Amino acid sequence: MSDHPSSERGARGGHGPVSEMLAGVAAGDEQAAARLLEHVYDELRRIAQVRLAGERREHTLQATALVHEAWMRLFGATGAGFESRAHFFGAAGEAMRRILVDHARRRLAAKRGAGKAPEALPEEGILGRSRDPAEIVAVHEALLRMEEGQPRAASIVRLRFFAGFELPEIAEALDLSLRTVEREWAYARARLHRDLG
Repeated sequence: MSDHPSSERGARGGHGPVSEMLAGVAAGDEQAAARLLEHVYDELRRIAQVRLAGERREHTLQATALVHEAWMRLFGATGAGFESRAHFFGAAGEAMRRILVDHARRRLAAKRGAGKAPEALPEEGILGRSRDPAEIVAVHEALLRMEEGQPRAASIVRLRFFAGFELPEIAEALDLSLRTVEREWAYARARLHRDLG
């Protein structure tokens, strides 16, 4: 894929094509918005497919619909400004997370709260493979608590769980060393296990 987070080496400083298109969108250029969607659509759809990979067959959300709803949340009536491609993809993953959490809450409400307790978090970290809406909501709430005191660890969790990034990709996206990301990821997983336990 042409726009995987690790595909634009050297773009961290805001000089890659995604960053340039984002600057155009922020300046009100409608053509830049159209070019941006075309450029990042495949990557956004890949993220959405990862998020939906483990959902039950009767799940009403599809990857295309998830991408479009996330896009509308990112660039709604008022538009949005992003500092970099890492900021944009982080926001896209966050938008998909919120959509799926909202969907999970509706499913739980329809079941009147039925559902099993959250399972242990998978090592690969892709929460989108969870079949249990209670687990999605529980991790969301634990992540909100983490954001209050450890925002960097929370950012790593968002990119790992909700966008399916590998640790080296997270290091590049957040401009951190791989060792730092590995350390923060280990801490974040331990804390989430504790909070969900």
